[in-house]
Amino acid sequence: MPAISRTDVAHLARLARISMTDAELDAMAGQLDVILGAVSRVGEVAANDIPPTSHAVPLTNVLRPDDPVPSLGAAAALAAAPAAEDGRFRVPRILDEE
Repeated sequence: MPAISRTDVAHLARLARISMTDAELDAMAGQLDVILGAVSRVGEVAANDIPPTSHAVPLTNVLRPDDPVPSLGAAAALAAAPAAEDGRFRVPRILDEE
């Protein structure tokens, strides 16, 4: 006996507001039954002796350590700027004043 019936599929189709023909309801019932069977087989896997993992292979950090270093000062940064004004970069206006 299938785990999901044609009536169940018709009910789900009504809830989802999907119009389905009788042939589509019959086909979908069989397809959903196969899907539910596959999902239930996954649940049968004996995994009590397998520890939970987040990745299939071990990960190692390949990044450098985040050590604080002195930063570039404002005067040195502005020295390389094409234009500066009042201790800030001067750039062309792109928006109108409104």
